[in-house]
Amino acid sequence: MSQAMSKTWRTKTALSRRIITAVLIVLCVIWSLPTIGILVTSFRTKDAVSSSGWWQAFKTPESFTLDNYGQVLFGQRYTVAGKDTGVIVTRGATMLSAFLSSITVTLPAVIIPIFIAAAAAYGFAWLSFPGRKILFAMIIALLVVPLQISLIPILRDYQKIGLNGTYLGIWLAHTGFGLPLATYILFNYISTIPRSILESAFIDGSSHFDCFFKLIIPLSVPALASFAIFQFIWVWNDLLVALVFLSGAAQEMQVVTIRLMNMAGTLGTDWHLLTAGAFVSMVLPLVVFLSLQRYFVRGLLAGSVKG
Repeated sequence: MSQAMSKTWRTKTALSRRIITAVLIVLCVIWSLPTIGILVTSFRTKDAVSSSGWWQAFKTPESFTLDNYGQVLFGQRYTVAGKDTGVIVTRGATMLSAFLSSITVTLPAVIIPIFIAAAAAYGFAWLSFPGRKILFAMIIALLVVPLQISLIPILRDYQKIGLNGTYLGIWLAHTGFGLPLATYILFNYISTIPRSILESAFIDGSSHFDCFFKLIIPLSVPALASFAIFQFIWVWNDLLVALVFLSGAAQEMQVVTIRLMNMAGTLGTDWHLLTAGAFVSMVLPLVVFLSLQRYFVRGLLAGSVKG
């Protein structure tokens, strides 16, 4: 009787797994269809995109081209009355220049808050000073404050001191907006490091400065990588902050999100270029995520279980 029940249970379990697997496959296919459509569209000509859907692209293989990516990265074709003249006109704000500008904006906007938040998290976790808990609570409370309400006051101050339209201005803005989350993530991780490690270092004559750079930073790599992924993807895909604080900058300083916004054209007809630009902008975030993903879950779960 028990063997029959066990066999029935195994059969039901196997059936449940097959059903779950099938449902997950269907959901993945549905989720991936828009991306596949954008990918196919990015390799089609303008006339083909405007005349038929992407699912019909394989009926006309001659409509596939690499010109979209060439135009996006290095220049744009000059058109007259809707007719392509075949002349490439290089403009100041190509996708390649926007790509380099986004790297210039994103890297400091990730590195600066990481080191400031790591130092703050170390202080909150291991140093005793008056008002430590209240100050930490105030910093964490900033997580629920929408950044949109601070854009206009900051922009007015930037205009007074001449930071609007500069890389320094947007670095400081992204640093300020990212510090609360960075401090919270790093505090959760640093506070779980065994106290005996730091006490042994202090007995050997190490200072807080030595402990921070020689012990805390190397041991906190998973948490640092987790925040780096969050901050990098957020800054790279940000449109609002870049649009506000780089509004007075030259075209060469446009980041990828602003360039993508302008790429569809004034009449919104250049979708073949917009889709190609979207895939160009995806390359670096994917590389960053895939290279740091092994630390991602470890950093997020830090501090969730103690003992």
